[in-house]
Amino acid sequence: MGDLLKEPLDIIIKSEISAEFSHHDPTIARINNGSFGCCPSTIIAAQQNHQLYFLEQPDNFYFNILKPSILKTRQIIKTLINADHVEEISIVDNATTAAAIVLQHTTWSFFSTLFQPGDAAIMLHYAYGAVKKSVQAYITRAGGHVIEVHLPFPLKSNSEIIVEFRKALQMGKANGRKIRLAVIDHITSMPSVIIPVKELVQMCRDEGVGRIFIDAAHAIGNVNIDVKDIGADFYTSNLHKWFFCPPSAAFLYCKMSDELSDLHHPVVSHEYGNGLAMESAWIGTRDYSPQLVVPEAMEFVSRFEGGIEGIMRRNHKKVVEMADMLAEAWGTELGTPPDMCSSMQWWECSLSGD
Repeated sequence: MGDLLKEPLDIIIKSEISAEFSHHDPTIARINNGSFGCCPSTIIAAQQNHQLYFLEQPDNFYFNILKPSILKTRQIIKTLINADHVEEISIVDNATTAAAIVLQHTTWSFFSTLFQPGDAAIMLHYAYGAVKKSVQAYITRAGGHVIEVHLPFPLKSNSEIIVEFRKALQMGKANGRKIRLAVIDHITSMPSVIIPVKELVQMCRDEGVGRIFIDAAHAIGNVNIDVKDIGADFYTSNLHKWFFCPPSAAFLYCKMSDELSDLHHPVVSHEYGNGLAMESAWIGTRDYSPQLVVPEAMEFVSRFEGGIEGIMRRNHKKVVEMADMLAEAWGTELGTPPDMCSSMQWWECSLSGD
């Protein structure tokens, strides 16, 4: 990550951190950063600069600034997640938009008779509510069958997830049906659990699942991401939750393949047909500034000891400490082993009990 910065930055101190978030309501203790994230003042200032560049001369901004700036964001994300090609990275509003892109593509396969009525999509019962609704809107209405993987809670190990996922795959393939799409969370929403995505992706490959989409809305800035190692076809994460960007900004990784040219943004505008990355970079007149401040976000996280990796380690340590404290106070136990706990919602790690 240090290669993304021209020179080392001074380590941020406590008073600077307080100043960066002084715009937060001091009467409210925000304990769920995973909802909307939090944006430091320096990044807000950078965002406002982009907004002013647009307002002072929109044509210059559109023709000369916007596309190169989004390309810079895409290049940073490519490096952060270890993608092979910048063409594999598109910048979108949020993970829900990314899900719509993938699900829309799957729906077209049903309508073109490439997929057959009754072919299945599989997802976790813990899947985020908006994504569940998206699967219903796109897959079910197109004639597809949806299978939910029900996971136990509390979870004792990754093996429990793997066993239940395998059962659901076998159910999905019953009666000669084919599983066309797997939607897998990297970190589930409620409860917050880190899912062994690499193992589930390999299982899907072994079982002949057509396409694999990782909904990792909370991943970047929370866990390490290596899309080549994970091996999924699609991977998305929000930049405005744990990566300190203002809302809304996210990326969608699409593994290089012949299918990449068939992916399209749900909002059709002038860039239609020029590739998903270009289509996503202009969907009409709107505020693109949250998508342009990734370089400033990189600088901000790099000022912490250990950079973003250091932030993740400290957050995880505090999550487990607070969950242990609550479990002792409530007479419960951790809902998952410490290594499966996400930094997303620490109180959920301590809710298991009678």
